[in-house]
Amino acid sequence: MTSPTRDEVLAVLARIPLPQGGDLVSHDLVRALVVDAGAVRFVIEAETPEQARALEPVQAQAEAALKALPGVARVAIAMTAHGPSAKPAPKPAAPSQGEPPALKIGRHPTAGPSEVPGVKRIIAVGSGKGGVGKSTVSANLAIALAREGWKVGLVDADIYGPSQPRMMGVTKKPASPDGKTIIPPVAHGIRVISIGMMLPEDQALIWRGPMLMGALQQLMTQVAWGDLDALVIDMPPGTGDVQMTLCQKFPVTGAIVVSTPQDVALLDARRALNAFEVLKTPVLGLVENMSTFICPNCGHEEHIFGEGGVTREAEALGLPVLAQLPLSVEVRLSGDGGLPVAATDSPAAESYRAMARQLIGQLA
Repeated sequence: MTSPTRDEVLAVLARIPLPQGGDLVSHDLVRALVVDAGAVRFVIEAETPEQARALEPVQAQAEAALKALPGVARVAIAMTAHGPSAKPAPKPAAPSQGEPPALKIGRHPTAGPSEVPGVKRIIAVGSGKGGVGKSTVSANLAIALAREGWKVGLVDADIYGPSQPRMMGVTKKPASPDGKTIIPPVAHGIRVISIGMMLPEDQALIWRGPMLMGALQQLMTQVAWGDLDALVIDMPPGTGDVQMTLCQKFPVTGAIVVSTPQDVALLDARRALNAFEVLKTPVLGLVENMSTFICPNCGHEEHIFGEGGVTREAEALGLPVLAQLPLSVEVRLSGDGGLPVAATDSPAAESYRAMARQLIGQLA
């Protein structure tokens, strides 16, 4: 049985009413629609978190209606809201027994090297500057490694700007049976931990270096990871305390440096590469993110951030280019909706799967 066409899918969605009147299509809420080999994937992009919650029954109706459509084998719908909440978030309730505030994250670090029991490999994903898509690469790489058969964990080490809870769609706080051991939530087949799971989304952490380094140690060593083939670390940008703590205290297998092609980003990427060299951490390869932009309407491809910069840098250093990832609306919306594109069967996921296979070949 052949897959339905895009127009047939939109026709089904146009028959599902919204609470305020109209439908998903007439209100232009459907984003990143992909229909491929019996799979239908898209994002419902609401205006506010309140609207997103109100649309949850509509999401369920859309999924049921599409599964009944001939030729549809799988349906994946993510919900995202691109605007702020209409009301300030309520103050968090007092923690009940076993919830993470009792963990007292942010203590001073312990001396000496540390081990992460059960973890075979630690892969640090870093960048010289922010805004190059390092967290997107980290999340999708972790999922791609898991889909290739590895047991994988993901640490959001960007303590000041944690984004993995949103990208991975994790809203549940991690459990702690004894106030010391952290049980990480599982999302898309991988175990995930982030300081962002333990705080209100809009609360800032105003910590000095020692508390920052202590928090990283806790996220690495107090989490019940089990047996993992790889633990992917989403690093903060730059070359500061977190980078030093990770590389000096833990047996990091290797680092991946993410950059965009333009000269300014490459300048900072060189600093990140130099930092890993000083810290005696092998660099597994470079990733060129936002390599090209392909217009979704006409198919024209444009190198809007320059062309070939990361490839030339990798060749000069004798390092592999692990991936050249395009600038994609689908990837952005999928991450905002808590369903990273690597967790789907979209053609956009193949670049991450190829990167995962190359890394497995290097490290296995």
